Amino acid sequence: MRKKIVAGNWKMNLSIQEGANLIDTVCAQMPTLKEHQQVVFCAPYTHLHNAHLSLQKASKNNTFLGAQNCNPNASGAYTGEISIGMLKECGVSNVIIGHSERRQYFNESNEFLKQKTDALLAQNMQVIFCCGEPLEIREAGTQNDYVAKQLQESLFHVTADQLQQQVVIAYEPIWAIGTGVTASTQQAQDMHFFIRSLLASTYGAEVAANITILYGGSCNASNAAELFSCTDVDGGLIGGAALKPETFLPIIEAMA
Repeated sequence: MRKKIVAGNWKMNLSIQEGANLIDTVCAQMPTLKEHQQVVFCAPYTHLHNAHLSLQKASKNNTFLGAQNCNPNASGAYTGEISIGMLKECGVSNVIIGHSERRQYFNESNEFLKQKTDALLAQNMQVIFCCGEPLEIREAGTQNDYVAKQLQESLFHVTADQLQQQVVIAYEPIWAIGTGVTASTQQAQDMHFFIRSLLASTYGAEVAANITILYGGSCNASNAAELFSCTDVDGGLIGGAALKPETFLPIIEAMA
């Protein structure tokens, strides 16, 4: 059975104390996770040490600490950047890369994301690899080609074992991030099916069946259960709804 995951991406939000309180409350109230279920808290860099301590104190199985970005270089003159080794020292095991905001605001290319992918895999980290199309691509009907290019140029050079053991794919329709607009259940399922079909054609059907694909795009407490019921949707990468226990917990509970 492939993993079901709910990952909360806090983005640039919450004070350190608010973050610690959020983890404490969610871990205290969430249901016992099954072996194939995971919850990941992806906090800003300044939160990571305290968030790690909070997760250790909570001592909940299958809960993990994630970072929202990394630099692929081990060290050097990269002012303002954070290396993977630094993240590991803070207790981080999962790292989001390729988020649409990193691509849009910081001009991160598919080639740069390939470098990040390789560096993370070499450090035995778990990769949450984001892909997804902007509104103009969706309206032009070329979203499949657009997403395929992202995956093929940044991710599909890795081995089947690496993909199965260390990579989660998160599909995020950019037009549905923070807009309140959510892809319909059918739109989400169609793209997730396409991604899994692309995996099958590249790595084989057995590998494709083992890869977790998350939906990220205004997923919330009211639509999570419907989205997660789709055959090829294995959980969510959650933004705004991950910032409060009362909105994040129902999404965790929606995991089947």
